Amino acid sequence: MSRKSKGINAERDLIHKFWANGWAAIRVAGSGSTRYPSPDILAGNGVRRLAIECKCTKDNVRYLTKEEIRELIEFSRIFGAETWIAIKFNKTGWYFLSLEDIKETKNNYVITDEIAKNRGLLFEELTG
Repeated sequence: MSRKSKGINAERDLIHKFWANGWAAIRVAGSGSTRYPSPDILAGNGVRRLAIECKCTKDNVRYLTKEEIRELIEFSRIFGAETWIAIKFNKTGWYFLSLEDIKETKNNYVITDEIAKNRGLLFEELTG
């Protein structure tokens, strides 16, 4: 399975989790490939709106570009949504991190499995 297919399947899995828990959610096809900023997933429950950038990895670290984060922030501000990073490491569940929880380096942002486990919210904590 290609990396792109793995990411799409992970995003769809997350959408199903939102719907199963009383939230509406959509996958934004082509996110990251248009000239306008857009998250991977939009989710809401009538009270909260979430703009989510999704990442999955078989490694214990995942880098995000500063451009990815800048665009997520811009979209969230205009749309009026909370900004979240969802990450799924190999054989783990989803962790949700706020931008304050991820580490900025000189050129990127980085999330390790340790950061996700220590600072991230589980799906139930995010939506509960």
